Amino acid sequence: MLCCFSSFFFFFCYGPGDITELILKFSIVSMEQAPGDASDIFDSIVLLDETLCQEGFKDGYRDGLKTGQEEGREVGLKMGFQVGEELGFYQGCVDVWNSLIQVDPESFSYRLQKGIQQLRDLLKKYPLLDPENEHVQEMMDAIRLKFKIISANMGVKLEYKGYPKSSKQGMEDM
Repeated sequence: MLCCFSSFFFFFCYGPGDITELILKFSIVSMEQAPGDASDIFDSIVLLDETLCQEGFKDGYRDGLKTGQEEGREVGLKMGFQVGEELGFYQGCVDVWNSLIQVDPESFSYRLQKGIQQLRDLLKKYPLLDPENEHVQEMMDAIRLKFKIISANMGVKLEYKGYPKSSKQGMEDM
């Protein structure tokens, strides 16, 4: 009777394809027991429970690794895009300012030209191909600060605000 119940239980909970190995293990354990010993029946149920827990843990761990890698890839792509977009904004401003300096060298003061060149150097030093660099955030903060100083010295209010999002996307990010 226990054998019928356990077979029904496995089939009901896990389906025929998932439990073949577990049924074989359980059957071998059940056959090795002496008939008529009630404690052996309960021992086999405990063994079955432990086996199912171990199998569930292994399956969950494997699925978690796969899901974690997929989510990590998505987050990394999103963050990389945002950083590249911001750096591109600053580089575009530096390129425009350098073009203006080439056309009219006296359009900006020496101090402002020096600040533009320092910003250009900071942008070139940014480790685009080494995202695990420990100083990435410090470098980005230095670039932002230098940009604010330059735009303040020019007397204009330039600010990177990111890619414009629709209101629906903004709500999803929250």
